[in-house]
Amino acid sequence: MVTLVAGVDEVGRGALFGPVVAAAVVLSDSAHGPLKALGVTDSKALSALHRQRLVQPIQSLATSYALGMASVQEIERLNILQATLLAMARAMQRLSLRPDLCLVDGIQPIPHLDVVQKTVLQGDQHHLEIAAASILAKVWRDQLMVRLDRRYPGYGLATNKGYGSVYHRQALKTLGPSPQHRRSFKGCQGI
Repeated sequence: MVTLVAGVDEVGRGALFGPVVAAAVVLSDSAHGPLKALGVTDSKALSALHRQRLVQPIQSLATSYALGMASVQEIERLNILQATLLAMARAMQRLSLRPDLCLVDGIQPIPHLDVVQKTVLQGDQHHLEIAAASILAKVWRDQLMVRLDRRYPGYGLATNKGYGSVYHRQALKTLGPSPQHRRSFKGCQGI
């Protein structure tokens, strides 16, 4: 019997702006070789262009993949850890099939997930499923930040992707927070 393994990872946890986004990816054994050859690894170790070029091969070679997110309002209401786990759960629930095992990047299992889980510290460096999920989540969220930069100009979102760059923090002092800023986060407080 073939074991279906999903990897799940998130992006945007430390940002000051926008949602936290997670992806879940199920890969067959036959997808591992081609994806390794293309350079699939931890998204943080890849250039933006390389990540973008890997999206289509990951999507076409994956047995299933899905995205989930938690909004700024959910982050503020729940806290960032619980919102991250919610985004991961949503990604897992949106898969077109039910995996036998979920490899979760980090040390925290996803609450109430009806799939056997294994947490893996720095999992995006050790499991191709998690690395592929990190790439899909990162590219999708980065593209969202570029679109939101047009709606919320002045914060440099297309460049900083919502993270607390010097420019972004200065813009917060000048413009104040937008409705998509995480007001409970240290970089947004007191403005």
